[in-house]
Amino acid sequence: MKKYLSIILSGLFLTVASCDGDFADINTDPNSADGNVFDPNLILPTVSYNYGNMMTGYTGAILFQSMWIQAMASTSTGGANYYSNADKYVASGSTNSYIQSVWNDGFASSSRVNQMQSLAMDKGFTNLSAVGQIWKVLTLSFVSDVYGDIPYSEALKADEGITQPKYDSQSEAYMSMLSDLEAALSTLGSGSDPIKNDVLYGGDISKWKKLGYSIMLRMAMRLVDVDPSTAQTYVTKALAGGVFASAADEAVLVSDQNNGYANSSANALNVTDDVYEVRWSKNMIDFLKSTNDPRLSIVAEVPPAGLAANRNGNVVGDKSPSAQIGLPNGYDLKGGADDVSNEPNYPGPTGSGDDVAPIGAYSRPTAIYRDRDAPVFILTYAEVQLLLADAAARGLNVPGTAASYYAAGVEGALISIGKFGGGSVSAGDAAAFAAANPLNTSSSAASLKMINEQIWATTSLLANFVESWNNWKRSGYPELTPVNYTGNFSGGQIPRRQLYPASESTTNPEGLAGAIANMGGDTWVNSVWWDK
Repeated sequence: MKKYLSIILSGLFLTVASCDGDFADINTDPNSADGNVFDPNLILPTVSYNYGNMMTGYTGAILFQSMWIQAMASTSTGGANYYSNADKYVASGSTNSYIQSVWNDGFASSSRVNQMQSLAMDKGFTNLSAVGQIWKVLTLSFVSDVYGDIPYSEALKADEGITQPKYDSQSEAYMSMLSDLEAALSTLGSGSDPIKNDVLYGGDISKWKKLGYSIMLRMAMRLVDVDPSTAQTYVTKALAGGVFASAADEAVLVSDQNNGYANSSANALNVTDDVYEVRWSKNMIDFLKSTNDPRLSIVAEVPPAGLAANRNGNVVGDKSPSAQIGLPNGYDLKGGADDVSNEPNYPGPTGSGDDVAPIGAYSRPTAIYRDRDAPVFILTYAEVQLLLADAAARGLNVPGTAASYYAAGVEGALISIGKFGGGSVSAGDAAAFAAANPLNTSSSAASLKMINEQIWATTSLLANFVESWNNWKRSGYPELTPVNYTGNFSGGQIPRRQLYPASESTTNPEGLAGAIANMGGDTWVNSVWWDK
């Protein structure tokens, strides 16, 4: 028992929220408690934040996937040259560090979940252990979707003497994770222990069940091309168990900057160079403008003229939909052939004299994305409904129609954008928009294009860029034109995975070698198992 209690859980002072996001302090020092008095529920806020931190900010989402899937764009020069990783697939000085963040954070967080589960089972906390298993599957499936093959069956067993675990193929890992998730959900609710210190659902076990089955649905839909039979099996199980029924069920993690738990994407986008050089892409702005999407005026603004205003995230820009212009991916500010001034629709520099912004009047994210108390959208009702629309369009056995699921997903997406707190779309307006923009059901291909373009837009606007990328890999939508910038590391292709951390070659060389051989290489463009 002491081996668990001796580990410093530095995040245990994370404040705790009820369902509406209000926090109260936790002031229990695990290093002064023994196994008889320590409550493993104290670990739950930490692992919740760990996952949110892994899927946001400079751990990868902003620096890689946001621009790989062309939701955002950057001129990637000056102080913000680190965005060359994303917008142009060109390595910056810290690329090797960025590569390993999801891996290190994911396994560290999962190890902490393991500690929580072990302590929970020692105390007979069946429900908490089941919640831990849901969270561990969520975390390690995220890691696997980014890299491919990972240690799973032998992972997190250093206390059993396994310090160099084998890498499971992603197909093996996925089957095990789905089975483990199903087992956890069958157990959840059978115990008498309450879920305490729960920053996500305030201890509501019914909502945890809906989250678990919604995770199952998303994982099952990853498999529609590579293993359609298993996909159907787990889609059916997820629906029988009960997925999100409304936006009130979705997993939205509150942030708390005053206590050191700020939104990591907001931390990144508050950097002065990011304020200046990160813009919404032409693809995104054009998509939103094509249907007069009411989210456009909430998420995008054109900064006031001049360099000073463009570098100041506190000034409010022009949010009128007609003013918005997306920055095409792949341009720079170096004065050569790829200079943004050569872009065919370049709007020209803004400002005058010594206060000129050569980047031009392109749309940047509004202040909601720079709010360090902004929520982290883990999985939403809109995404669940759109995945069900995808399933229906493919002919999977689901109870509703693609058109009805799509309409519900679009409505949910418009309503959920209001959870950022910087503007909202009313339920009536969301319903009217969905009715005015119904799903094209003339063919399966036409339906899948609309559905998955909406998943791309929705997950991106909710700053879940890794999920946008994963769904693009799965579906092929939106259809993107890669950037082929000089010196890129992917042969002019959009990256489909991240490289394994260099440290694995020394800490687990045999396991790494097996994974690389099984996957056909360790490159930016060889696909993970389900990416067909």
